[in-house]
Amino acid sequence: MPKIVVLIGPPGAGKGTQSRLLSDHFHIPQISTGDILREMAKMETKLAIEIRAAQESGQLVSDEILSSVVQTRTMQNDCDGGYILDGYPRTASQTRTLEKLARGQAKEICLLNIAISRESLVKRLTGRRTCSKCGEIFNIYLRPPRQENICDVCGGKLLQRADDRPDTVATRLNAYEKMTAPLIEYFRASGRLLAVDGEHPVDEIFSKIRLALEN
Repeated sequence: MPKIVVLIGPPGAGKGTQSRLLSDHFHIPQISTGDILREMAKMETKLAIEIRAAQESGQLVSDEILSSVVQTRTMQNDCDGGYILDGYPRTASQTRTLEKLARGQAKEICLLNIAISRESLVKRLTGRRTCSKCGEIFNIYLRPPRQENICDVCGGKLLQRADDRPDTVATRLNAYEKMTAPLIEYFRASGRLLAVDGEHPVDEIFSKIRLALEN
């Protein structure tokens, strides 16, 4: 049965990186609701204004918006053999919607939990800087650029995303702990949870996830 691989973990746990690696290895699409919402937020629409307001305050966008985004995207033909979800579901309501979607698509859900300490997350998030030209990502604590605020790759200006500011990061982590972490217990009880330690190097984490999915 084709799988819906769900990567869950707090903001900054490395879900995006791991989902891209898994997508390349298993040749199934990676669907990042965060990436989709950030692109939508650039538009001049009523929905874009609502999304931007949520992002800037560190709050989650509504279940209705996210569920609509996921359902629309997963109806495309490249998802027939399975797909990877990064950033969805985050709430009990979204989980129920995904369970219904999986049944309709005749797919099995597998949840991958990337666990990491709050201290590590704060450094990863508040230290993250993204190149305004090429998109390369640096971290002032963990992977600083050679020249302050300048991209090593193309010389573009490095920027901090609005949702990576310290006060917003705290709000995001609190929201995760309150609304999303309980989903881990739900999937553990149903025998569909795989857990990995997010404190290890990227390649090591990927190797453990790949082996778990192949077994």
